[in-house]
Amino acid sequence: MAMDLDVLSTPGHLISLAARGFARLSEARLKPLGFGVGHLPVLVALRDGQASTQRDLARFARTEQPPMAQMLARMERDGLIRRTPDPADGRSRRITLTEVAETRLPDAIAVLLRGNQEALAGFTDEEAGQLVALLTRLIANLDRVASAEPS
Repeated sequence: MAMDLDVLSTPGHLISLAARGFARLSEARLKPLGFGVGHLPVLVALRDGQASTQRDLARFARTEQPPMAQMLARMERDGLIRRTPDPADGRSRRITLTEVAETRLPDAIAVLLRGNQEALAGFTDEEAGQLVALLTRLIANLDRVASAEPS
């Protein structure tokens, strides 16, 4: 019996609950801006010039290409991105933000930062920094474990 309760207090389960809570909050607050929570890594990578192709965006957002392709199709339909032929490679398409997306992005980032502040109510700056550092290490460990698994 005790073992069953323990699995509900593991980091994996608690992080999953926290992620769902953040996703619900963010989704609700981003919707009026025309964004979904999954759009953010794509929008930021495009804005900062860290990626301009579907493959690079999938890698940056740590997702597979098919779901990224679906999301990009929706984003294009919603007027957030545009795709143009890549002058360097005719088979590839360059992805850029539309003016609409660029204009709304600062508000979206502000909404997410405010949500994080609210979620960290009662945490000291040191505790918040520690949480980020611990989660960053945890993600690196998970990446290492996943890359060692047979695919």
